Amino acid sequence: MPATTAPRHAAHDALLVRWTELLRRNQPSGGPDPVPYGENLLRRWAEQHRRYHTTDHLLAVLDRAEGLAAYADNPDAVLLAVWFHDAVYRPDRSENEERSASLAERALTEAGVEAELVAEVARLVRLTTDHDPAPGDRNGEVLCDADLAVLAGSPQEYAEYAAAVREEYAFVPDDAFRAGRAEILRQLLAPERLFRTPYGEQHWERRARRNLATELDLLGS
Repeated sequence: MPATTAPRHAAHDALLVRWTELLRRNQPSGGPDPVPYGENLLRRWAEQHRRYHTTDHLLAVLDRAEGLAAYADNPDAVLLAVWFHDAVYRPDRSENEERSASLAERALTEAGVEAELVAEVARLVRLTTDHDPAPGDRNGEVLCDADLAVLAGSPQEYAEYAAAVREEYAFVPDDAFRAGRAEILRQLLAPERLFRTPYGEQHWERRARRNLATELDLLGS
């Protein structure tokens, strides 16, 4: 059964313009109309089973990635990866990042994007599986920081984020969810640095760690 979608997001048209401009400037020899590709992506982001990985999340990560663009080697590769990084999302499956990367490879190749850029976008999408870019991976650092910046919200914003994640996993019993979520939080807290860009480290690191530790305490771990 095909996924159902939520009502059209208020930012739908503006996002479609941003997508169209982004794809057009990365079609060196021209190519198909970007609009159908953008509409397909926006339908995916609007699937009704999503609670956190929604169009709002796409918009927020795009804005953050644009704000961090100076730290990237190829800002457009990062932005394309943002569009695709959760384009395939089913909370009951473990291969979402791989399926999203494969979608990027198929769609961008068909749209006339050069193979080198397609490969970089797919690599970046796969990187969001563990958000652990290698040292010097500037594109990866920007994408991961933009995606994880939600962790540095105000206490109320973070609580809303955590609640939305729980809603996406409503099918998981409470005890199992608490154990799985606690393990994820411990993994996020383990590295010396959660954010890799200078901006992220300065503005998001301390607040994100405080939020993560607070949630871990609330989970009883």
